[in-house]
Amino acid sequence: MANIPMVQAMLGALVALGMQSVLAQGKPKPPADKAPSVQENRPATTDKALPMENFHAQCIGCHGIPGYKTAYPEVYHVPKIAGQQPGYIIAALKAYKSGDRSHPSMRGIAASLSEDEMKQLAEYYGAPAK
Repeated sequence: MANIPMVQAMLGALVALGMQSVLAQGKPKPPADKAPSVQENRPATTDKALPMENFHAQCIGCHGIPGYKTAYPEVYHVPKIAGQQPGYIIAALKAYKSGDRSHPSMRGIAASLSEDEMKQLAEYYGAPAK
């Protein structure tokens, strides 16, 4: 019998990896002596909706599943962020980025976000359902 929390955690990790590979498609490889910055890995577009949809997909993989629990690093309930106060979302992301909050997956995700991207995510998830 499958360990459901472990399967869900692996599914969340696969979604995150899939999003990384979608974002990286079509990007030329950087020279070996220069590591790409986070911004260089973003899709080139003037339309803000496309990157926001990519970020949305990354978040929804864990935060949009009703009753979802993860097994990494320990079993806990993943909070739903839709409808949350935008200021709270921004503060939480900044706390993960600075290390004041310690969840390893969220620290890595928040570290890759600029303040503007945090604000965009907070506006997206903090908006009332349409």
